[in-house]
Amino acid sequence: MELQRDDDHRDELGDLFRIERDRLFAIAYRMLGSVTEAEDVVQEAFARYGRLDRSNVREPQAFLTTMVTRLAIDHLKAARTQREHYTGAWLPEPLLSDERGVAEQAELADSISMAFLVLLESLSPVERAVFLLREAFEYDYDAIAPIVDRTPEHCRQIALRARRQVDARRPRFEASKAQRDELASRFFAAAREGDPDALLELLSADSVLYGDGGGRAPAAPQPVHGRERVARVVLGLARTAAMVGVRDELVTVNGQPGARFTAPDGSLINIVALDIADGQVQAVRSVVNPDKLRHLGPTADIPALIRQAAASGPRGRRAREER
Repeated sequence: MELQRDDDHRDELGDLFRIERDRLFAIAYRMLGSVTEAEDVVQEAFARYGRLDRSNVREPQAFLTTMVTRLAIDHLKAARTQREHYTGAWLPEPLLSDERGVAEQAELADSISMAFLVLLESLSPVERAVFLLREAFEYDYDAIAPIVDRTPEHCRQIALRARRQVDARRPRFEASKAQRDELASRFFAAAREGDPDALLELLSADSVLYGDGGGRAPAAPQPVHGRERVARVVLGLARTAAMVGVRDELVTVNGQPGARFTAPDGSLINIVALDIADGQVQAVRSVVNPDKLRHLGPTADIPALIRQAAASGPRGRRAREER
């Protein structure tokens, strides 16, 4: 009888996990900006739930939402110092459209964009939780209050402050997905073909390029500002990539158009996302840090690829001819 009850509890927990996993992951990822950390938080929440006497839990979904949010808040508090001392630009771990059933609706896609998640870094962990639960998941303040251990009125005030702060710098995106995808296709084609005029036409005058290597892979140490400078960097990277046979594939990255770049052996080099508004590319965001790409598959040996590109360039060819 006891074994049957244990089996029933495991079946119940498994069913709940299948039903709630994606929703809880959506909350945790928006809180943390990390796929691996969000998965860990969801797993920990279910592990704690599984150890409880669940006969006392009247609303499992509410309990799990509370647990995931509180674990994410604790995780953000612990990670704050680390992110403040991060090497170079910090970008979220990229989430591709085929992961976790990422929604294509504009209002949901915008809430996972890299630009938006970077902006949320300016909020405190509790502000971030209240803002996201209210704005992205449409929880009312009475539901949010026990999750963050505040009164409903206090949550309303927190949400108002956070909304004002976010709205002042909220990223804008091209309304039409078809237009964004078409412009992204032209952008990556211009880079691949080494066409500076086409790139300059597609980039906004105040465009910015961000590279996240985290000290683990080569990346621009500071953001690159301005159409001409961004175009030069993009074309230089494209030339190096062409020397070693790097392939690019258009993908949707955090709800926005982007590309996946892979080495000849299929290993992943980087993920690039584009912010597109007013018919131009406003920002280029490249994640090269292998620690942020491992959830997408094997990562490339970038130093080896750079050495190969150097050997394939004019100097390398001259050296081989002299030998």
